Amino acid sequence: MKLTENTIFITGGGTGIGRGLAEALHKLGNKIIISGRRKEHLDATTKANPGMDSVELDIADSANIGAVTKKLIADYPALNVLINNAGIMLIDDAAGKIDDRFLTSTITTNLLGPIRLTSALIEHLKKQAKATVIYNTSALAFVPLALTAVYSSTKAALHSYVLSQRYKLKDTSVGVLEIAPPWVQTDLLNSKEEPRAMPLKEFIEETVKVLGPDAEEILVERAKPFRNNPGPNENALVTQFNDSMISAPH
Repeated sequence: MKLTENTIFITGGGTGIGRGLAEALHKLGNKIIISGRRKEHLDATTKANPGMDSVELDIADSANIGAVTKKLIADYPALNVLINNAGIMLIDDAAGKIDDRFLTSTITTNLLGPIRLTSALIEHLKKQAKATVIYNTSALAFVPLALTAVYSSTKAALHSYVLSQRYKLKDTSVGVLEIAPPWVQTDLLNSKEEPRAMPLKEFIEETVKVLGPDAEEILVERAKPFRNNPGPNENALVTQFNDSMISAPH
């Protein structure tokens, strides 16, 4: 991916990884438009980064996606990069009854949202000389966290969708990339001060370095053991990982 002179739309860009990517790419000379549901976070981010724009978007609302993308194309005809970053992560219990509203909201936000948004923009992106769609999945797509089974499942599904979309777009101007973060210090699961999680600044710096070369999967070093795990004996690492997560941090 070219790292400069792009027009980039980032969902969930007011906090966490989304804001970190937005600010890093903004500093590299890209036009950045961030989106999210919470206007106060969008305003704080754009105020701290003069020249960055924002638009309110509820990624779980298909009608809102349609309206926002229509205006986005009109206001930013040079838009050539979409970063699907928005998502929610909640604790569930795969061994018990899961509330249907919880199930629906997680799948709608994490899986249907990025697919719908990309679908709404894909014909516009195909018209660009060079365009990129990026999905922020998770290392949990490969080694699920049992405490967040539904979240992990949405990321695994999104990874599968990325593979299909990349294949279907291979003869077009649109590249499809996947960022699969490890545990990062963000608001997800109240992890900002979690010592076992990767500091956000380090994650963003390493990710941007990997974005530059012609990589289709953007993996920081901490994520690679998870990505390399799937296979006939994958359950051993799943058990080991989940046992470690329910123990107290050292």
